[in-house]
Amino acid sequence: MINSEEVIEELKKIVKQKGLKYTEQREIVLNILLHAVDHLTAEEVYNEIKSKDGASNIGIATVYRALSFLEEVDLITSINFGTDGKKYESNSKSHHDHLICTQCGKIIEFLDDEIEKRQERIAKKNKFKITSHSMQLYGICEDCQ
Repeated sequence: MINSEEVIEELKKIVKQKGLKYTEQREIVLNILLHAVDHLTAEEVYNEIKSKDGASNIGIATVYRALSFLEEVDLITSINFGTDGKKYESNSKSHHDHLICTQCGKIIEFLDDEIEKRQERIAKKNKFKITSHSMQLYGICEDCQ
């Protein structure tokens, strides 16, 4: 289970280390992604904020800036869809890989122990230490076939 308070504390620590001002907007955007079930576009994050707090003064440009900062400091990650933009998720989830539909943009998360073991064997064989990795497989989902 994600401890969002710990992640928010990490955000506060990072902001302080960088000598930046802490903003509630970054926290709000991060909280949306910490509790999101799906990967979200910037527009979906913005709409989520508006639906929860219609009086919020957060504009779409602020959401984009917050997402960019949160990704820069490794609290969130994104999947790039080229001209169709990015979809974001929190980095606090356990490791997983992605199947991405090029037709509808659907993202399916998966973890395969054999793939993970094979990556480790390949790294070991090549005297390479993996510090992180990301696997994204592109294709067409069942609904779009």
